[in-house]
Amino acid sequence: MHSDADHRRDARDVGHSDADDRAVRVVIADDHPMYRYGLSAALATSGTVEVVAEAANGEELLAAVARTSPDVVVTDLAMPGLDGAAATRALAGLDPCPGVLVLTMHEDDEALFAALRAGARGYLLKDADRAEIVRAVLAVAEGQAVYGQAVARRIVDFFTGVHRDYAAQVFPELTEREREVLELIALGIGNHRIAARLVLSEKTVRNHVSAILTKLHVSDRAAAVARARDAGLGGRPRSDG
Repeated sequence: MHSDADHRRDARDVGHSDADDRAVRVVIADDHPMYRYGLSAALATSGTVEVVAEAANGEELLAAVARTSPDVVVTDLAMPGLDGAAATRALAGLDPCPGVLVLTMHEDDEALFAALRAGARGYLLKDADRAEIVRAVLAVAEGQAVYGQAVARRIVDFFTGVHRDYAAQVFPELTEREREVLELIALGIGNHRIAARLVLSEKTVRNHVSAILTKLHVSDRAAAVARARDAGLGGRPRSDG
């Protein structure tokens, strides 16, 4: 026969087990050991996150994920060897695929959009506090997309037209019209529809495409599309329809 103390102890044990079951399993990847140590300690104090492995580069990250099957990966972008974006692309092919939260010092648009195209569900800067990082980890584990305030503002700006100014910065060698053509090419639109959209002849569009290839030092249209998408222009290809 159990005493009241036994029942209270059993209840505590059951509660502890349930908490463990709810803990989000995380792998941390960063090439700075002290940062990994501090981040691991910060996440552990939350009571809702369990750090199951750490990695110093992309190769170690992939091995750790294969070994531990985490719910979430928290990774930097700049790491020796296989970087964070490349590792994220590799993780996207897994089934099940862990959610990826990028935690980095890089706040430029090129790094941001490279990470998002690779499949990252979240993007925070390293000046985020512990509470914000924990909330992001839990949200990513639930399949949500999470971005820091400054990052979210960049995304909104990009898709509300400021991306044209960005395009001028990353492709200063192109004229405004050539940048327009390049962006439409990156969207997977053919010359005929580009001509109709910009009210140009197809010959003029072909001339613009030729100038773009020359100025970007690429050999064909596909390479120009790759350059544009690496810079965050365009997006998922769509049919000319």
